Amino acid sequence: MPEEIFDVVDENDRVIGQAARSDVHARGLLHRAANVFVFDSQGRLLLQMRSATKDEYPLCYTSSASGHLDSGESYEEAAVRELHEELGLASPLEYLGKLPAGPETANEHSALYRTVTDEVPTFHPEEIESGEYFELETIDEMIAETPDKFAPPFRELFWWYRDRWADGS
Repeated sequence: MPEEIFDVVDENDRVIGQAARSDVHARGLLHRAANVFVFDSQGRLLLQMRSATKDEYPLCYTSSASGHLDSGESYEEAAVRELHEELGLASPLEYLGKLPAGPETANEHSALYRTVTDEVPTFHPEEIESGEYFELETIDEMIAETPDKFAPPFRELFWWYRDRWADGS
């Protein structure tokens, strides 16, 4: 299978070139990722435990679904694709915002979407070790107790979400 090609972007998220995934990560180049927070009707957030075979943050909790944008792909297209590929779900997405690329987001401009569904996810076995719904307060406690069990980009997105959106608006 050929290696994924990503758009390399600048600090303003403008495309300045393309490079292979391994090169982007090895050189710390700025690139793009889409994240989806899947909530159930009780307001619990689905977290996935990344597979042990992942090259970054194996066996760490992260967003319900997430992934890099392929070259030329929009954030929304990637979010829809990742939701389907990783969880087998199709659900309307709401765009919440985007965090800038930097060390705390693994050099990824990170767009965040959310959806609410009670459909049962089907976890992609090569991508996801397991998944579980948690109350937001429980995730707060888990991060405080064992921050290294969470992918750093997820922690940033979660805190950003809690600061701006967790009141249900």
